[in-house]
Amino acid sequence: MLDKLGNEIEDRIYNQKDFDKSMVLEQRTFLVAKKISDFLRQTNRFDKTIVFCENIDHAERMRQALVNENSDLVAKNARYVVRITGDSEEGKAELDNFIFPDSPYPVIAVTSKLMSTGVDAQTCKLIVLDQTILSMTEFKQRIGRGTRINEEYGKYYFTIMDFKKATELFADPDFDGDPVQIYTPQNPDDSPVPPDMPDDEDYGEEALYPESGEEGGGWQYVANNDDNDGPRIRRYVVDSVEVKVVAERVQYFDAEGKLITESLKDYTRKTLSREFASLQEFLVRWNSAEKKQVILEELSREGVFFDALSEEISREYDPFDLICHIAWDQPPLTRRERAEQVKKRNYFTKYGAQARRVLEALLDKYADEGIVHIEAPQILSIAPFTGFGTPVEIIRLFNGFESYQQAMHELEQALYSA
Repeated sequence: MLDKLGNEIEDRIYNQKDFDKSMVLEQRTFLVAKKISDFLRQTNRFDKTIVFCENIDHAERMRQALVNENSDLVAKNARYVVRITGDSEEGKAELDNFIFPDSPYPVIAVTSKLMSTGVDAQTCKLIVLDQTILSMTEFKQRIGRGTRINEEYGKYYFTIMDFKKATELFADPDFDGDPVQIYTPQNPDDSPVPPDMPDDEDYGEEALYPESGEEGGGWQYVANNDDNDGPRIRRYVVDSVEVKVVAERVQYFDAEGKLITESLKDYTRKTLSREFASLQEFLVRWNSAEKKQVILEELSREGVFFDALSEEISREYDPFDLICHIAWDQPPLTRRERAEQVKKRNYFTKYGAQARRVLEALLDKYADEGIVHIEAPQILSIAPFTGFGTPVEIIRLFNGFESYQQAMHELEQALYSA
């Protein structure tokens, strides 16, 4: 058969090691980009993500595929997806922003080797491996971008999506050897990027060069040496081969880095039983906590994967219901069911009409997004609360901050009284 550029494809067996090097399957790139984007839609589309590709050409194709998959967010800010590779000055200029926890953009950084060593991406929650990795050192370098905990930004774990079997190296005894060193700036003004960051991503690897005399942008791989001599391997680009996921496996590793071999629910049940002797003990701690987020953060540090549990059981359940259901077989209620029950009980008749509207809006927000969101200090400064006035004006509706806090406490008690 002919490839997309009209070249006759050499008749031989092509396997995973050829993908994105001598054989480019465009449909495969699109499918990988879709799987990444679907995962972010199910978790958080603004979780910092690094996508490791085979080479600069692969990285650019992946960047474009991710742009197409996330066109709504890219339309709002073109830096949602950025290629950060050795040949892109624009991309390298964005590396500091990607690393800086308070900078929302870029969200997805597509690279091959430039971000593999030294970069301390503290808030990176998703590492994507679409790269053939045979070296244990290189594997540790790639996944090391996600291992740093950052409590301030709720980073207690990270996810690896592996499309080329790199994570099989977890089973290698050498994985428990020496850790990879992470560069840490000594002074507040120092750049978070290591000073010896290499400029050329594909050093020591094959690089792409234009194939002279071929119209239409044909390419060949050549050995990356001074005179560009050496064996030439044609790169075929194929857009007509169907690609699908034939197998998918999800694994979890605990806080000690050990593979969890039981079901996620059984593992969570054991973790919760270590923290709470009984349902009553949990309820006492939950109801007495000034902020529920504190308990959830403690459990996250102990290895409770709330996002994964929500995905497995239901994203409509509050963490409270997930805990009670998994640990003590309590029948769960959805967040919306809890909110509707509170509205039916007329708990807030002692407040004025405007204050009641604020509390009803908080219940709606809880039904949509959960308890952590309505506990956040900035909740009154976003829609729909901006329609009631400034945060100061809203608090005045409750006759002061202490009364507002008391109303919030009553709201939470009402939510979890069922």
